[in-house]
Amino acid sequence: MIRVNEHYNKLQASYLFSDIAKRVNEFQAQNPDADVIRLGIGDVTRALAPAVVEGFRKGVDEMAADATFRGYGPEQGYDFLREAIAANDFQARGADIAADEIFVSDGAKCDSGNFQELFAQDIKIAIPDPVYPVYLDTNVMAGRTGAYADGRYQGIVYMDCLKENGFMPALPEEPVDLIYLCFPNNPTGATATKEELKVWVDYARENKALILFDAAYESFIRDESLPRSIYEVEGAREVAVEFRSFSKTAGFTGTRCGFTVVPKDCKVYTEDGSTASLHAMWNRRHTTKFNGVSYPVQKAAEAVYSEAGKVQVKAYIDAYLANAAIVRDTMTELGFDHVGGENSPYIWIDGKGRDSWEFFDLLLNKASVVCTPGGGFGRCGREYIRISAFNSLENVKTAMARVKDALK
Repeated sequence: MIRVNEHYNKLQASYLFSDIAKRVNEFQAQNPDADVIRLGIGDVTRALAPAVVEGFRKGVDEMAADATFRGYGPEQGYDFLREAIAANDFQARGADIAADEIFVSDGAKCDSGNFQELFAQDIKIAIPDPVYPVYLDTNVMAGRTGAYADGRYQGIVYMDCLKENGFMPALPEEPVDLIYLCFPNNPTGATATKEELKVWVDYARENKALILFDAAYESFIRDESLPRSIYEVEGAREVAVEFRSFSKTAGFTGTRCGFTVVPKDCKVYTEDGSTASLHAMWNRRHTTKFNGVSYPVQKAAEAVYSEAGKVQVKAYIDAYLANAAIVRDTMTELGFDHVGGENSPYIWIDGKGRDSWEFFDLLLNKASVVCTPGGGFGRCGREYIRISAFNSLENVKTAMARVKDALK
């Protein structure tokens, strides 16, 4: 008989954002005239930039003529896009990353979830709390955890990110093999300095560990003293894989394109202690299970790096950061402690002792505003909510006015 993967039974009933959607749908069914403003899930709201649309259109036009039509492309991505990524995102910032170390994909979520397939079943994993659910849930599915109890899975090393430590996880007190880091952080919006990342790189090198570094929100960094890539840190090529996305950088949430960087120097180990090429392993997995991102989408992504594309995309991100400033100012006025929103589209708000789902329901029912309850990101988020800056300026202003009325 066909049997299920029993590890799925350890997962919580549903994905965080499915729970949110269910509550919002129930509220709208009961309040059909309510004008709900969504500041919860991190989905962009602005149309693709004109330069990106033009790149997309050129790709489609090429697919419409026999002479320029393309069938299967290289699974790792077309050279024109990989070279643009390497030059603009890494080499321009002094990071030694080559085009052939970049693997284009349909998004950072898929890659960060899939990458754990390459590792042994019994590795020890360190994950921040709060954390983006995909890192944890995919390892649960793979069978690397015990049962779920009191908001945590047995067998995982949780790294608490608290107000007291500036939402920066401390090094694990016990040896670990795989470390997940995300900066600018989702959900807290906290950022890491080069010196702080160097501590992690040094730890990984000393302990023969690997860092999976999610930099999906790097384009929101406006503080030039902050690194945008872990490869700006000396030694990171040996111990870190980096995930990137065009979703928030250029509004590709519905277009789907991202990439993963796997340096050829990155070391992993076999059971007998000898080294293996992580780059070669990911290439093998990528070519086996993925047929590449469509040509028009890769042409659209390439246009992000054009002179016009850079200006237009930066303007879009600046607009979202302006929204974040309004949220931050409102929460400051109301006396709520918060972090994020300066180099990140997310604002992490201390609910003053409220349960995060209670706070979520309060804003939904009294202000018709959707946020994200921090409890969905881990035990350390139970008294926080996340508000996203992804919406129009008008909607953010309206939402914050309603929140003021609801919370005063």
